Amino acid sequence: MRPLLHLISLGCTKNLVDSEVMLGRLSACEISDEITQADVIIINTCGFIHAAKQESIQTILEAANARKKGALLVVSGCLSERYAKELEQEIPEIDLIIGVRDYAKIDVLLEQKGFALPRFFAAPSAHTSPKLAPLESKILSSSDKVFLADEKHKRVIANSRLHAYIKLAEGCNQHCSFCAIPSFKGKLQSRSIESILQEVENLSKEGFVDFSFIAQDSSSYLRDQGQTDGLIQLIKALDSQNLAKNARIHYLYPTTTSPKLIEAMIDSPIVQNYFDMPIQHIADPMLKRMRRNHTAAQVLELLKLMKSAPNAFLRSTFIVGHPGESESEFEQLREFLAQGVFDRVNLFAFSSEEGTLAHTMSGAVPAKIANARLTILQKLLAKQAKERAKALQGARVQAFIESKSAISEYFYSARDRRWGLEIDGEILINEIALESGLDSSSVDSGVLAPGLYEVQITQTKDTMLLGSVVRDLGL
Repeated sequence: MRPLLHLISLGCTKNLVDSEVMLGRLSACEISDEITQADVIIINTCGFIHAAKQESIQTILEAANARKKGALLVVSGCLSERYAKELEQEIPEIDLIIGVRDYAKIDVLLEQKGFALPRFFAAPSAHTSPKLAPLESKILSSSDKVFLADEKHKRVIANSRLHAYIKLAEGCNQHCSFCAIPSFKGKLQSRSIESILQEVENLSKEGFVDFSFIAQDSSSYLRDQGQTDGLIQLIKALDSQNLAKNARIHYLYPTTTSPKLIEAMIDSPIVQNYFDMPIQHIADPMLKRMRRNHTAAQVLELLKLMKSAPNAFLRSTFIVGHPGESESEFEQLREFLAQGVFDRVNLFAFSSEEGTLAHTMSGAVPAKIANARLTILQKLLAKQAKERAKALQGARVQAFIESKSAISEYFYSARDRRWGLEIDGEILINEIALESGLDSSSVDSGVLAPGLYEVQITQTKDTMLLGSVVRDLGL
């Protein structure tokens, strides 16, 4: 009987890729949806901000209480990298803490913990580590570098049959006042273009056609190797390779995003005009306190160029309540967001993190005020979202369809080809237009094949979009 594995991946998509690598290393296990039945439980944690840390800790405690007798509880990821000793002391139920360095050695580490059955482990690969002596400590960090998944690491991608994330780099050379990532992920380390192209080729052979390229700072790709146009080179290489059918790039940083990079994205037949740039604030004094190294005027110039792109889609992130944020600076941010520049926005209340400059700054904004400001912006953005949805009534878009919606088994879930997976919304498909030539019973019978379709938005309700399949666009 194959051992049962239950893996919970928390936090960002970069974490998800590392979780997929662990699933690949443990592919001889049977995946279990029931945590109470699992022989091994792995929780890949997030430790970016306070709310994420609380979620990770709560998940660990719930897993410890739910597991069956003898099941192994493993904690990995950013929380365990930042707070390994605290986790070992405060949650003794944890059996193994591995941080962000040893994802590709998870099979060997589990063997050290007593799971020595040959059938338990994935087949050897170029990244197989030598077997080590039994662990004396629950905490392990056997590498001086943060793990960076590449084309040699087998991944099990369970959340999509068409879409895959690809990491460009790990670490970050920026020095934002509020961000702890460089303190435990280290400096930027980029993969080669050849490595990325090989992974695209490998995944294409498995049927993946849509790719999201990710890093802490994607626009700085290859700057650690002395190249300032690395992302432009990669875009041109993807165009020449012509294997990816669709792609988007996440996490552009304002100071390393040039007009030439934006133009390269616009010119690419593969990379969507999807501009995901976390800006964080728009008041110059706040940008200076945040150590963002750019001005509002520079950002506005970039946004103007992005917005001019055909079929452009803009996403950003903003922080409310950073130390020193005055009422007038917040009002400047509110007025900026009121212009409706962005298609999607993430908002965060400032979280004071150990090891960051902001953690020691004076001028703390009381939580009550920060939360009130956050609520003001949330209401503003919610109104804009409804207006955007209403404006789409009757529009036709190209969209990926691959499964039923989690909302109801009576709907298929469609995603505009520009949109990021699971973060930018969905279109609920409840009918097939006669002009499509497709069997109108396909929606009900559950046989609408995964692929790219032309979809017409037929109804809107608040932010909900309903649509009809017009035609199959093929892949």
